[in-house]
Amino acid sequence: MRSPPGKPAGPGSFCARLARTSRACTACFALQQRLEEEAKLQPKTLKCLAGLCETAVPVRVGERLVAFIQTGGVLVETPNRRQCDEVARELLRLGTPIDLKKFDDDYHAARVLVPEQYESMVRLLAIFADQLGACGSQLALRQSAPETPAVSRARQIIDADFREELSLGAVARQVNVSVGYFGTQFKKDTGFNFVDYVARRRVGEARTMLQNPKFRISEAAFEVGFQSLSQFNRSFHRIAGMSPRAYRASLGHAA
Repeated sequence: MRSPPGKPAGPGSFCARLARTSRACTACFALQQRLEEEAKLQPKTLKCLAGLCETAVPVRVGERLVAFIQTGGVLVETPNRRQCDEVARELLRLGTPIDLKKFDDDYHAARVLVPEQYESMVRLLAIFADQLGACGSQLALRQSAPETPAVSRARQIIDADFREELSLGAVARQVNVSVGYFGTQFKKDTGFNFVDYVARRRVGEARTMLQNPKFRISEAAFEVGFQSLSQFNRSFHRIAGMSPRAYRASLGHAA
């Protein structure tokens, strides 16, 4: 995106300048690779040679990494003369053609986010990324093909009563089919066995609760229907790809 005429180019123009030389482009590509490698489980921030911070926030559906949300280059401290000169020298060393006077003006005119603002922005992105991942997980539980009336009714029962103790046999009786038939047909129609489906429904709700720092992990576990904290931790890690504590840390919350 180009800057409006007559306005400072801002941090993005530095990245455009860096990309004009193969050596600078290689440095940017290496930074991107390192950022994505280190951000597979939780947000990671690195600083480029121009002094810009960039954060990658992973979007995960269960254990699968499906995408990154990235901030782009952002200044988190007001540049001083020494920093500006160092960046200019590095650009020239890499063979980047620049107008030193314009570069100096742009660099000092670039908007700066104080660390607290930047950290808040990253936390919001982490929550948004988690919502995307949770939506992906919930979509996997939704009907994707015609299903039998018994399974359709069973899913309604699970959605309404997942906080209560549920068993394959009890739900089979409620939908008036045999346990053996119900277990086989449920897996065929939904792609999940009964126990896994219920666990995924509960973990999805727990993820939403854990976004609120006022809830303790144990409170969320029992509120969504798990009978023990160890069972919750195992199921959460299997389905979300990380422990509840790590999940909380990825959102910037204390456990």
